[in-house]
Amino acid sequence: MAILNACSPVNNEHKITEDRSESALTISSSNTDTSPTQEFYNVVMKAAPFMPADMSEKHISCGNILTLNAQSDKYLTSLEANYSDYGWEGRIAHQPTFFKASSTEGRILVIDIAQKGDALAYRYLSNDNTYNELYEPWSSSKIFAFTGAIATLRKQDLGAQAKIGDTYVADMLTGINSYENFGTASGESNALATFFANIAGREYLTGLFYDNWLKLSTPNIYFRGAYGPEAFQPSSYQWQMLDNSRSKLITPFKAATDDPGYLSYRCENCGLNGNKPMTTLSQAEWLKRLAAHDRDAITRHPNLNQDDVSTLFYGSGHSYPDGRFAGMTLGISNMLQHAIANAINGKNVSDPKAFLDNLTDGKWRVFQKIGWGPSETRSTTENVVLAHVCLPHFQGGREFTVAAQVAVPEAKEENLSQTGEKMQALLQASLTQYFNEPTAK
Repeated sequence: MAILNACSPVNNEHKITEDRSESALTISSSNTDTSPTQEFYNVVMKAAPFMPADMSEKHISCGNILTLNAQSDKYLTSLEANYSDYGWEGRIAHQPTFFKASSTEGRILVIDIAQKGDALAYRYLSNDNTYNELYEPWSSSKIFAFTGAIATLRKQDLGAQAKIGDTYVADMLTGINSYENFGTASGESNALATFFANIAGREYLTGLFYDNWLKLSTPNIYFRGAYGPEAFQPSSYQWQMLDNSRSKLITPFKAATDDPGYLSYRCENCGLNGNKPMTTLSQAEWLKRLAAHDRDAITRHPNLNQDDVSTLFYGSGHSYPDGRFAGMTLGISNMLQHAIANAINGKNVSDPKAFLDNLTDGKWRVFQKIGWGPSETRSTTENVVLAHVCLPHFQGGREFTVAAQVAVPEAKEENLSQTGEKMQALLQASLTQYFNEPTAK
């Protein structure tokens, strides 16, 4: 099946500045608003994430998960849904109106994961049939750029646990998620992510949604853009594996516009969602498959190995000698953590970290990537959360992937706090339904 998009660059006079995925991670110092809404932005949205008390293990499944009766049809395995062929969206166990939230409240999709016999099984829960609606993913798509880059390099026997020049690749991935300097890498998230997209190439990144991996049926999902005008420039382009097994000079596109697959933000057929339009289903499915990489051979990425996935989720192979958690565990924001704790508790929790530690013996995990910003093309301010969550010991062990998107009117950085509060409300209401539903045995 051919890749389902047909964009072409528009004439120069029609080009506009690409929406910046990180334009709003800091608010101008001239903004002296200290209202409760502004406090939410500072204290919850852009805060460093809570970390679990027990960080002794780095497995993505976090131990036990809900075990089903092998005859249950409420969840389907990859073999039963046949993800290897197009049309799987019509074969999965999907409740497209499970969550009560209307589309005006946002879009959300949860992929609930359980053990069924000797295989993982999944059910899909979304709201108001929004799972195939296109939106701009903002920075939440940066992990896709990393995925594609490492998969491309695997074809040359290179991988994620490596250095490029003097910089550790895992440090770069962590900087993308944390927006802070980490080890040998800066927190210049836009430049780092653009570098990875330039390694992968936009044709390959777009192909991963279709023939090359996910085999989605929804048209016009693609990755054709970048995250700003500049890409990270390493001290050299020598990619050196940390175990010294392989070293090779790589040749990425030096600029995004050098890539023949690159399209401007408002290409002729791109529409208002820009050059990286995605859906909750496409984003959640991508991350779910990575999280299940070592447990579900049918859906694993054809080029990546488990070390690469561990670098994405935990930052394995970073430059620090103490083995600290990094990667997606350091994805900024605590909107989701607050929502999970409040949903389980039934009321607001003053200390979500302590609550989650007590609930799971300190073994909970949240791997996340956020994205937000004001969009002049859509006259909105938007917020996206993409995450994989493990809650061992709770309800038999719950594991799920979630993708959610909200928007508020007007393209204003000062409206970012509103998007965060709206996002947390959507997550909390939806997860309250999810956790209070009787589990299927």
